[in-house]
Amino acid sequence: MNNAAALPARTEVAIVGAGPTGLALAVTLASAGIDFVIVDRLPEGANTSRAAVVHARTLEVLDELGAAQELIGRGVQVARFTVRDGSRKLLTVPFDRLPTPYPYTLMAPQYETESVLLDRLRTLGGEVHRPYEVGAVVQGDEGVTLTMSSGETLHADYAVGADGMHSAVREASGIGFTGSAYAESFVLADVVMDWGPGRSEVSLTFGAAGLTVVAPLPGGHYRVVATVDEAPAEPTLAFVQQVLDERTPGQARVTGLVWASRFRVHHRVADHYRTGRLFLAGDAAHVHSPAGGQGMNTGIQDGYALGRAFVTGNLESYEAQRRPVAERVVAFTDRMTRIATTRSVIARTARNIALPLLGHLGLRSKLATELAELNYR
Repeated sequence: MNNAAALPARTEVAIVGAGPTGLALAVTLASAGIDFVIVDRLPEGANTSRAAVVHARTLEVLDELGAAQELIGRGVQVARFTVRDGSRKLLTVPFDRLPTPYPYTLMAPQYETESVLLDRLRTLGGEVHRPYEVGAVVQGDEGVTLTMSSGETLHADYAVGADGMHSAVREASGIGFTGSAYAESFVLADVVMDWGPGRSEVSLTFGAAGLTVVAPLPGGHYRVVATVDEAPAEPTLAFVQQVLDERTPGQARVTGLVWASRFRVHHRVADHYRTGRLFLAGDAAHVHSPAGGQGMNTGIQDGYALGRAFVTGNLESYEAQRRPVAERVVAFTDRMTRIATTRSVIARTARNIALPLLGHLGLRSKLATELAELNYR
């Protein structure tokens, strides 16, 4: 299979979406010799960094897929998250004692994760078919028919929607997507800057103005994520500098803007992960706050788990295994976001007193395990 080849007429598993979730599923199926076709509407993979955090459990999964070491070589290993209110340190969450071969968080742009998974897929003889946008999905007793916007049809025994929050497969399935949106917008920017706390940590700064996350990326860059009441459509260097000056005064001097975007964040979980021959995975099944950087991680683990369910023939296990994980991640990140962004003086005072105390009571290791998703094995 290759990009230029005609779309096959039939397959066992049709995968819609070639982001990290779809690629993880494809690699899992390819490794087991299960026939599949993976399509994506984009002519080539996006080259923006988007998700950048790869947690320990995901690295364990990528190791199973033969992709961990290559990605580790392209990323930056970070041993701790540090939580602050302004300049005051409230809590340090260490990863270096986690019970895993990967006792750290790996910072790597999403395009690197996708590149490593695609290379692995090609090594196994697979390829992504592009650009094919799914216009219609119809399932019957004997299988699923996907009709592309360009007119081609693909018949499959099963179809998987790994096609993001606005999933065509989920829409066709009729599965509800329960939840709501946060009032704030989020700014995401990759910058070059002088940053006081340095490159050895991910910094989460709480404050009345909102949550701000700064993390190191390869190439000397930093990732900045910040909640903003109303972010500009195209955040500028000056805007990012202003946000950092207000929330981390004296800590940051931005000298270059590599990429920036504004987005709205929802917290939603699909009511089911399967209806008949249609399955959902990744952002098609769950979306949540970027606090903690767990979105892509949960999706990659979905893809692997669904792939294993196809391999073992135990398709009922997928929703039972993965939907409770999504509910837990969505609830956890929602609590983190609301605690971080509260504007109540009383609530902020209580939070700032409680977090250092909870750190002494063993919360740090529990938080590290939760963020690393090691509870979800």
